[in-house]
Amino acid sequence: MVDSRFTVAFDGHSLGSPAGGVRRYASELFAALSRRDDVAVIAVGASPHAALPTGVLLAPAGPTVPTNLGWSVTGLPLTARNVRADVFHAPAYTAPLWGCRPLVVSIHDVSYARRPEWYPNRLDPMRLAFYARSARRADRVVACSTFSRDEIVAAYQLDPERIDVVPLAVGSAFSPVPERRRELFVLHVGDLHLRRNLRMLLQAIVELRRSESSLASIRLVLAGADRGELAPLRDLARRLNAVDALEYAGVPGDDDLAELYRTASLFAYPSRYEGFGLPVLEAMSSGCPVVSSDAGSLPEVTGSSAILIPPEDAGAWRDAIRHVLLDPGRASELAQAGLRRAMTFTWDRTAEATLASYRRAVSER
Repeated sequence: MVDSRFTVAFDGHSLGSPAGGVRRYASELFAALSRRDDVAVIAVGASPHAALPTGVLLAPAGPTVPTNLGWSVTGLPLTARNVRADVFHAPAYTAPLWGCRPLVVSIHDVSYARRPEWYPNRLDPMRLAFYARSARRADRVVACSTFSRDEIVAAYQLDPERIDVVPLAVGSAFSPVPERRRELFVLHVGDLHLRRNLRMLLQAIVELRRSESSLASIRLVLAGADRGELAPLRDLARRLNAVDALEYAGVPGDDDLAELYRTASLFAYPSRYEGFGLPVLEAMSSGCPVVSSDAGSLPEVTGSSAILIPPEDAGAWRDAIRHVLLDPGRASELAQAGLRRAMTFTWDRTAEATLASYRRAVSER
């Protein structure tokens, strides 16, 4: 019997990406697509160590040059050529350099192109050119927010009509546990990067420890890969004579991360630039009150369910954190608003909208 399902092939390397957000996006999106009766999903060349989402089929990688560029030039297009798919999805910025049509590329943000001063040691011209070529080669581009779509247009001079805005979502791993006792710490989740504005946040926490006796033991807990900011943050804590105000939790697994969201008194996200801001959505889904920057896509994600503050207004950050921590009623109000907001973001909806983008790519070819 001929399989009449719409078949999607995707770059299986995304399931083992060093970027946690990319791994979560690929795993959740393709799991949601594979739950549909009308869709078949094939991972092209996933690592044997990567967790393959339930229902996703595997096309083992053929011979390839053992570099990221080599994979995009040889292994990926050669393997994908033998997969009879209706569309190929590159879920993380870079696409095969040939073949694999129709082609859909997900671009989560373009901070590296729009704010290169934040990446002084990572501006590899070949990598940046590869990103740009992938965006321009795609039949459709998927952006996770209206802000990100507009930034992609500005960075690559794409026609906005080629870009589909498809918000991300939050999985069932992130949910509240009503009886869980919250501890006195402020949580930030995400790579420790200059654009995340964490030095300002640490200073606000230290000022609160000194000005409010009931907050004298509060600490800032950071969870995420270090991208060069951990040493400066630790040095700042030493200079402020508040070494115990800073705690680094590393890169936790899902269970440990969910527990951090459930036990934090507050989630703070003072980022200067975000294409979406998935940790904010995870925090809201876990019942954690959120104070967020109003930069980039974050107002699109939070709606009116978080306190939004300009990222550089240190005094406003200090005052907002104090207000939430000292007013249980306000904290509860924010937590409940966040839960209601998070329920509107589901991976099934993301899958439905992504499938619509695939179908547009096919029809336009």
